[in-house]
Amino acid sequence: MALTAVALGATVMAHEANAGTVNSSLGSSVLVTSACTVSGSTLNFGNALNPVNAGAVDATSTLTVQCTATTPYTLSLNAGVNAGSATNFAGRLLKSGSYTLPYQLYVDSGRSSVWGNGTASATYSGLGTGNTQSVTIYGRLPSLTGMAPGVYTDTVTVTISY
Repeated sequence: MALTAVALGATVMAHEANAGTVNSSLGSSVLVTSACTVSGSTLNFGNALNPVNAGAVDATSTLTVQCTATTPYTLSLNAGVNAGSATNFAGRLLKSGSYTLPYQLYVDSGRSSVWGNGTASATYSGLGTGNTQSVTIYGRLPSLTGMAPGVYTDTVTVTISY
């Protein structure tokens, strides 16, 4: 008897997985707009001023400004609620009942440039840094002689343009 042996062979082919990288890009963007804020503190000329033979009284206050870096800005002030009109800068008045007391606000420490809206008066210009900045307001009561006792007040609107 003849024996025939058949050998069956199998061939297995393994495919190697090729690892690879593909580069692409992803865009990013943001629009940073200019923005500003401003706040102020009360300009207080004093709590107990004696009007007998009193000369001029000076005081200062601070505006706090924060604008986006490199943003130019301008600060203007109106004449106050007691002046009769928003642009009557020469007529700024502190008021106590029916009594009034003239006063003035200035851009400079020498108190020579009246602070207003830039038409017939000065404004303050600055450049934002992204941080808070302090801007001084210089005030003056020219005289207290003959003034009636009382608490004298006014409200001035600050406008920041940028």
